[in-house]
Amino acid sequence: MTKAELVSKVAGDGGITKVQAEKAVDAMVGAIAEALTNGDKVTLVGFGTFSVGERTAREGRNPRTGEKISIPASKVVKFKPGKSLSDKVK
Repeated sequence: MTKAELVSKVAGDGGITKVQAEKAVDAMVGAIAEALTNGDKVTLVGFGTFSVGERTAREGRNPRTGEKISIPASKVVKFKPGKSLSDKVK
């Protein structure tokens, strides 16, 4: 599902215009991104939890040459689905 399809679905299910639905979707995505940037967790009951994880620096290999390379530490976004969502997908 693309963002445009999501906006159409929200507009139809919510009985609002596509412009209003797009603003709502953008606001939600922006709020989640801002919270994660600040290091907070975002829990949507029944849907899941977004959080920020840390990856330590490690050594890897270039698959083409076999040369050792250093992979720096980084932060990654994690998502853990809620029970309700997991049950619906099964």
